[in-house]
Amino acid sequence: MTNTKIALETGRDWLIKLITDETFIYVIKRLLQALLTIFLASALSFFVMKLSPGTFLLTLIHNSKISPERIEEIKQQFGLDKSWSEQFWLWLRQIVTQGDFGTSFVYQRSVSSLLWERVPATLLLAIASLFTTWAIAIPLGILAAVKQNRPTDKILQVLSYAGQGVPSFITALFLLFFAQVTTPLFPVGNMTSIDHGELTWFGKILDIGWHMILPLIALSITSFAGLQRIMRGQLLDVLRQDYIQTARAKGLPENRVIYVHALRNAINPLITLLGFELASLLSGAFITENFFNWPGLGKLTLQAVLAKDEYLVMASLVMSAVLLILGNLIADLMLKAADPRIKLEDLN
Repeated sequence: MTNTKIALETGRDWLIKLITDETFIYVIKRLLQALLTIFLASALSFFVMKLSPGTFLLTLIHNSKISPERIEEIKQQFGLDKSWSEQFWLWLRQIVTQGDFGTSFVYQRSVSSLLWERVPATLLLAIASLFTTWAIAIPLGILAAVKQNRPTDKILQVLSYAGQGVPSFITALFLLFFAQVTTPLFPVGNMTSIDHGELTWFGKILDIGWHMILPLIALSITSFAGLQRIMRGQLLDVLRQDYIQTARAKGLPENRVIYVHALRNAINPLITLLGFELASLLSGAFITENFFNWPGLGKLTLQAVLAKDEYLVMASLVMSAVLLILGNLIADLMLKAADPRIKLEDLN
């Protein structure tokens, strides 16, 4: 009996500590704000699709092989015989009560199942690009700052300007031309080879990685160029601060001054950009996927837009909004972990 009472009191104390924790309160607040953002994103995507010219039904009407009776059945099946407001609230109610984003007009399948099939490929490409970009851009940004106004710094500045100045679709076209010249060295199209199912688990990983090389380069170049310049500028700004000069005057090794004292403060603004970086990578992935025939969410969304597959387009846009919100939330929590002096309420 005593042990049970102690356990209950311990559990109660833990629960009280959890719900009064600054981080927990902040996460709950952000998630509640996210509900309003997602609602507005869904409403905007719905009415943009409705206001855009043409409809899926119009395509069917022009098809002489489909009878008017069949078109009327399709109208009733997808609720297109109702008013816009009724269609929107019916779609929204299905999402909230059943987690159902509707049925795709073109694929005649659940939109949710289509998204679950394609989202992993897009996230794989975006997250791999994020890690690659940061792993290369941060060290090169530090190197450029340390070697300020020297040949190394000037070469890196030229590369960063070139990377930011060339649109991603031009880079993708150049890489496609490069793949054609070097064929069959770099595969283009899909994310696996024909014999992928016959490979070992390690061979399957290598196969996907090999197919991902060119899309990864196309997606990462612009982000890498911008991140490297920001890292250089932030570190140069911190290196001019009085406390850095004091650390040097005390005789601390230069490596310790740069990598322990300066870098920790210079990296904070970059962590803040992490959420937006994920969003830009997702939008960039949409372009890259179509050039390299990568079977992700971007390619699916473009096909849905062209076919006026309303529920599929709306669900894709809502999914993008959710990923953006999660990316920003993770970035804020990482910033708090990197610098405990920062208060989460100041990040709102």
